[in-house]
Amino acid sequence: MKAILLAAGLGTRLRPITDSMPKCLVPINGRPLLDLWIEKLINLGVDDILINTHYFSEQVELFIHQHPHKANITVVREQELLGTGGTLIANAEFWRNETTLIIHADNYCHDTLDGLMSAHKNRPSHSLATLLLFETPTPEQCGIVELSKEGVVHAFHEKIPNPPSNLASGALFVFSEQVYSNWLSHFKSHHFYEISLDFVPLMIGNLYTYKTNEIYVDIGTPTAYNNLQSQLAIQNAG
Repeated sequence: MKAILLAAGLGTRLRPITDSMPKCLVPINGRPLLDLWIEKLINLGVDDILINTHYFSEQVELFIHQHPHKANITVVREQELLGTGGTLIANAEFWRNETTLIIHADNYCHDTLDGLMSAHKNRPSHSLATLLLFETPTPEQCGIVELSKEGVVHAFHEKIPNPPSNLASGALFVFSEQVYSNWLSHFKSHHFYEISLDFVPLMIGNLYTYKTNEIYVDIGTPTAYNNLQSQLAIQNAG
């Protein structure tokens, strides 16, 4: 099993914290967010991890060079940002014939993801991928899904006013071995694409879901980041 940690973004909304470091390395309870993801993936049984870099790429490369699991990690520096989807296409040889987790490394996830992998294993036969969902207090700022009775996405609304629910996409996917050949093989390498805008519409009706009840947060702003730190401190104290 493989994983791609998308970590190249500029983190502009998280300034001034990201004036001196990439968002994937901001500390969560004293540990870099990227370190938490790597540990989670290794514990889940992932053998190979690809991490893309761009903003403060030298810091990410140094961190991985010193990491105890560096033998399991490939770092790819993007001279120009390719978007979350463009990164998948540019590195298709790494993942296209493997079960692969696709993760935005600037999200914090308290879930072990064992339930996600179990859901993916038991997904409907026509579904080629599984998406992690969470309940959000700010649905207008998220990608909101509508589900069929069997838990398959039948509508997706990306950051619209008055969305139909608060059930949000965590932008964390498990792709089966058939995803690339069925949905993505016609996309051109080294072009800019976004997963939510360019890929997800192709998956409607065939994208299964798993809802986490654990903490799941996009730490994209100082307020979100500080709230998460406070939430975790209270949880740890309890």
